[in-house]
Amino acid sequence: MTRLSTRGAAATATPVSDIVQTADGENTQSFDMIGSNPQLLVAVQNGPELPAGRYILSFKNLAGGDSLVSPILCNDSGSGFSEHEAQLLNLASFGSDAVAQFILPRASKRLRIVPSVAEGRFSFGSIRLRRVTAGEYYARLLLHVTRARVRSVQDIKQYSLMTARLLRSEGLAGLAARLRASQTRVAEFAAPTYQAWIEKHDTPSADDVRGLRSAVESLVDRPLISVLMPVYNTPINLLREAIESVRGQIYDHWELCIADDCSPEPKIRALLDAYAKDDQRIKVVFRTENGHISEATNSAFALASGGWIALLDHDDILRSNALAEVALELAAHPDVQIIYSDEDKIDANGRRFDAHFKPDFSRELFRSQNYLNHLTVHRASNIRSVGGWRKGYEGSQDYDLNLRIFELVDPSKIRHIAKILYHWRAVAGSTAAAGSEKSYAYSAGRRALQDHVSRTRLPAQVDCVARLPFYRLRFDVPKPAPLVSIIIPTRDKANILRNCVTSIHTKTTYKNYEIIIVDNASKEDETLEYLESLKHEPNIRILSYDNAFNYSAINNFAVRHANGALLALLNNDVEVISEEWLGEMVSWAWQSEIGCVGAKLYYSNGTIQHAGVVLGVGGVANHAHLYEPRETAGYFGRAMVLGNFSAVTGACLLVRKTVYEQVGGLNERDLRVAFNDVDFCLKVREAGYSNVWTPYAELYHHESLSRGRDNTADKSSRFASEVDYMMRTWGPALKSDPFYSVHFSMTRPNFVLMS
Repeated sequence: MTRLSTRGAAATATPVSDIVQTADGENTQSFDMIGSNPQLLVAVQNGPELPAGRYILSFKNLAGGDSLVSPILCNDSGSGFSEHEAQLLNLASFGSDAVAQFILPRASKRLRIVPSVAEGRFSFGSIRLRRVTAGEYYARLLLHVTRARVRSVQDIKQYSLMTARLLRSEGLAGLAARLRASQTRVAEFAAPTYQAWIEKHDTPSADDVRGLRSAVESLVDRPLISVLMPVYNTPINLLREAIESVRGQIYDHWELCIADDCSPEPKIRALLDAYAKDDQRIKVVFRTENGHISEATNSAFALASGGWIALLDHDDILRSNALAEVALELAAHPDVQIIYSDEDKIDANGRRFDAHFKPDFSRELFRSQNYLNHLTVHRASNIRSVGGWRKGYEGSQDYDLNLRIFELVDPSKIRHIAKILYHWRAVAGSTAAAGSEKSYAYSAGRRALQDHVSRTRLPAQVDCVARLPFYRLRFDVPKPAPLVSIIIPTRDKANILRNCVTSIHTKTTYKNYEIIIVDNASKEDETLEYLESLKHEPNIRILSYDNAFNYSAINNFAVRHANGALLALLNNDVEVISEEWLGEMVSWAWQSEIGCVGAKLYYSNGTIQHAGVVLGVGGVANHAHLYEPRETAGYFGRAMVLGNFSAVTGACLLVRKTVYEQVGGLNERDLRVAFNDVDFCLKVREAGYSNVWTPYAELYHHESLSRGRDNTADKSSRFASEVDYMMRTWGPALKSDPFYSVHFSMTRPNFVLMS
């Protein structure tokens, strides 16, 4: 075997399908993506075989990299390109160049880069492929771990001692294994660091501060915001920082209401007395007995005279612009009831990390986790109407309060400020440091959610989420169980259809369904024989659709023949995994306010194909957590908890027939092949329904990651027209997905920061 030098070798890039190489400049190769299946063949010049191992692929002077949306890498180890070893190719920018790190599990002859559906142009000067030595790999991992975890001299000492103990007990092999386990992505340097994001996007200039100050000073109505702070034995330096963060607010029409919960440390009383004397906006009450967080917060609330209530933990920090942003939001939306912001954590050395960029209000996600958290601001009247904070829910007292208030307010009047306004202090013993520090908080949250279910008379119960401190709201399957019409368009490839139908019959516990197979002009004898055999099955019907392939028209045709109150759109290359998949989806789709319900789909290699759809990524839309491992928790658990999305894939979609007909079904005129599911979901959302994605309905989607040529002029023209239709029809919606932060990259659907 000819081995590739660790110094690297020049490589060539050749279009395979749906990519056209345009006229080269003197030192530039340019490519236009023109269809739904762009593919680029990469080969090393002089053709050495690539041994198994780790590699870095580098692009010199890459331009238009935003057009390379979520590219995946397929390798040919001798028997063609394999989808089972496909992997996400994370591109990291370094000046004008870009690099990606990947692993070849076996020796390979060729590589193929497959961007996801996108149009656009990109160019580069040259490509180079370099093998990474074991020493370099582990050095990178060590650097990655150090950057992530070491923030002080004390940390250096701690990790040095830990490393020495590991070497003594487990040797170099054990240390290497621990380093590998710490790596959450193959390309650990692919996403911008949070520190880089802060410097570029979250470091206000003097002009920014002056502009914000001018904006709040010009407000006609300047509401009084009461900041509540329960205090108990807080370290003096942290308590002082928390108070000073309020005093340093750009918006000055606030009051700080502090309730000391009978702290035994005398310095705390002295400090609070001094602040109250120095600043008349600071009010303090000293409780005579310790009542814990709920009662202490109620005591602070009793001091409040403002119409708006903001919550601040005694050792956390408000950003200086926090209350100014809240005041401007109140002015822009005077009927708002609740406001919440993004947040991050801060360690003892002032280093910010673990930012939580949240979606706009998602009722289903909130019923899975208390993602509002910090900073949350309430109307004082709403807090009074529900009786304040309840004793017995300590640790999740705010979650309990929010759930009770949500039952009173219109969800459209819950506003999200997509800015980091709060630093959550990560110290020993806090939930910011580790959720496991306070298991009682999880138990209290579960009881609060079960109370919410009981008060609202939901036909559901609250379960745990495996491995995560979140919740699962499990709706009861309706009784009697409504009939589901499972619609499966197909053409030839009997083995694929047989696998799909067999998996439904053998693995589905929900039994009241009919299968409608729509045969789109199959020709193969094996397929025709299989379809004929299915005609004898009691719950299967075969419909013939002999027109040209039009996914939308085929499904609309089948719906007209469907007897079910519920419709399940299913691709023929889907295979059931979880036995309760259909019952889970039915239980949600049967709720009157829910529109489309989507499932969690995996490629054959176990990576995620679909975990909800995010709008705008790559132009129109893309799949959330695409190509990530099946077991990944995802961004703040969102790959493993139920939540709202703007759209879900039509490869496995459940909806009530009345809703399907209400919005006119799939668009068979403008969207024959691509984006008809996204368009349908957006119509359903526009009609006032919420779309839901559930991770508890799991199926394989054996969609090929490395399809053959598909670059005819007609297909390219059709795809271009479908993109154009989506842009014209849904342009503003595609630019602002309420369930995907504006701070995330629009070139990768994996919740990574924009550069």
